Amino acid sequence: MTKRTAHVNTLEEHPNLPEVLGVLAQLAHVTDADLVRLAEGWVNTVAVAEARDHALSPDSPLVCEVLAAFEAVQALFADDVRGEAPYLTVEASVAVRGLKAVRDAIAASYARPVLARGEHAALMRPWRTVFPAEQALLEPDLGPNATLVKALLAALPTLAARCHDAAGQDLFDQLVDRSFVQEADREQARDSAFQAAVVTSRRRTWALVRRSGTEGLSRPCPTCRTSPSSSSPREDQRVLALCLDAACALLVSDAVSDEVSSVLIDPVAALIPLQRRPTS
Repeated sequence: MTKRTAHVNTLEEHPNLPEVLGVLAQLAHVTDADLVRLAEGWVNTVAVAEARDHALSPDSPLVCEVLAAFEAVQALFADDVRGEAPYLTVEASVAVRGLKAVRDAIAASYARPVLARGEHAALMRPWRTVFPAEQALLEPDLGPNATLVKALLAALPTLAARCHDAAGQDLFDQLVDRSFVQEADREQARDSAFQAAVVTSRRRTWALVRRSGTEGLSRPCPTCRTSPSSSSPREDQRVLALCLDAACALLVSDAVSDEVSSVLIDPVAALIPLQRRPTS
């Protein structure tokens, strides 16, 4: 017998919040070996398909957030699904199958209040085989400079509100100017930083950071609910790229040279409290 509909307005109110956060926090840290094991464990029996349909029904709590999480999974594993990058070790077809197990786990964790115990267990089984509940993360691991990464990402929404903030507009204009300096050097440094992310198994966390930063700067102004009209889309993209490169450099600063870190981080130092050098 299934449970009654649970009326949940926000994620913070969700009665299964620890499991939801544990699944979401783990997404960026799914390794290639994990992906293979998830693929091996995923089956699409009639019972699993019916449980999935129930989990994604309009009666389930926060279905829109579930679909947004599915989009995030697609973004984090885009390279794996395309199967073209030279650093990939998992066949694209295996990755696609593994991601089905990931989406089932997301759906099950959100829908647990309305699922029967057997339905929830069936959808979660591949995930829990690879990631036992007692080992769940509380939040994504953003590396040795996690505090600075978070500070930089948290600063981006303030730039989105610059149409009502003279200081924010001035900072944005400075970042636009800085984006034209050392462009070739930044491109090379970005490539080096990404290779470090691949070597240290942080390329999916890299994608998570870039997605989070893009969402932060793309938010409408909370006052007028529109995007700032004082800049062009090209300027927005230049500032976004500058900030995302800095955030990703902080993520892998322990695996790249000081020169690479400086080239990528220094242009946006005004956005984050850099009273000390990043950990390397």
